[in-house]
Amino acid sequence: MNILIPKGIRNTLKMIVTGTDTASAYGSGLVDVFATPAMIALMERTAQESVQGFLPEGYITVGTEVSIRHLKATPIGVKVICNSVLIEAEGSRLTFDVAVTDDGGKAGEGTHVRFIVEKERFMRKLSNRTK
Repeated sequence: MNILIPKGIRNTLKMIVTGTDTASAYGSGLVDVFATPAMIALMERTAQESVQGFLPEGYITVGTEVSIRHLKATPIGVKVICNSVLIEAEGSRLTFDVAVTDDGGKAGEGTHVRFIVEKERFMRKLSNRTK
């Protein structure tokens, strides 16, 4: 199936950093600041939600690549804002610019790649794998 999604699609998501979003909670560090894995998850979600409405029923996107720089720490209780922009759409491959800011400016930036897949087919392939 040929699915056309126009470049330039944008999305914004906001959240308040909580204790469950910290490096110490994720095990990725020893401090109570916004964890890099939590920031990446927010970036992926922002990109995913931006294009889901363009997909036919039964189709989703899956993340396959992140190239992110975490620029500064964000403490608990601070609001972060994530913006995504679809910069390239080649067949089923979608590339996004993503950035996270907080009240002190840019906290993270980079690119994120997602692929359009048929959900049932994707899950069926997984069920064929040995556990």
